[in-house]
Amino acid sequence: MPRSTRLKSFTDRYPYVGPLVWLTTLEYFVIQYVVAANWSTPYSAVRNPISDLGNTSCGVYDGRYVCSPEHWLMNFAFFALGVLMAVGAPLIHQEFREHRLASVGFAGMAIAGVGTVLVGLFPENVNHTAHVLGAAGPFLVGNVALIILSLTLAMPTSVRVLTGIAGGIGLVGLLLFAIGFDLGLGQGGMERVAAYPQTIWLIIFGVYMSKNHYVKRRQMRREIGLHGSAA
Repeated sequence: MPRSTRLKSFTDRYPYVGPLVWLTTLEYFVIQYVVAANWSTPYSAVRNPISDLGNTSCGVYDGRYVCSPEHWLMNFAFFALGVLMAVGAPLIHQEFREHRLASVGFAGMAIAGVGTVLVGLFPENVNHTAHVLGAAGPFLVGNVALIILSLTLAMPTSVRVLTGIAGGIGLVGLLLFAIGFDLGLGQGGMERVAAYPQTIWLIIFGVYMSKNHYVKRRQMRREIGLHGSAA
């Protein structure tokens, strides 16, 4: 049996797995809060980019004092987020195969996941080049993928609009972050504008799809029950 057919068979049998995988990306925010709370000095979401939490040494880095005792946990959070994004994309994609461009969007989300894995494997102070290249996955490819999905998903308008807004905010945030225009939010704040909408969307989309599958399953059981009673 071809690999794509085996994957389709799996998602047909366990349709809730993909949505739950993306829903689990909530871990990223939980762990980030825990790591920031253990920062040696008061952590500033305005001054410090997210990657500072995964910086493996204490000292001045790029003009900022950085000391994250739980850096290993933050780098695990990056790694886990990337794996969840990359694994969830092909699983959920099986439900939207009717539009070819939707495949491009889900492929983009998988690439964004691989990039996020690289962010976790290569902290900013260990290999800056690899770290930045990895970050381009979610920041650029992932947000463009959201725009594509907003135009191609066979879903209610409200869901597609939310998807487009998430990708649009992320891209605008990335542009402003890249040119150093922070709108008073600081370097860390603007980076979060570029990064957070995508992960928030993953969680919301995971909840939405899980709820959809639950409702469909209840309706199917009800119909089976009615047909059984009629017999």
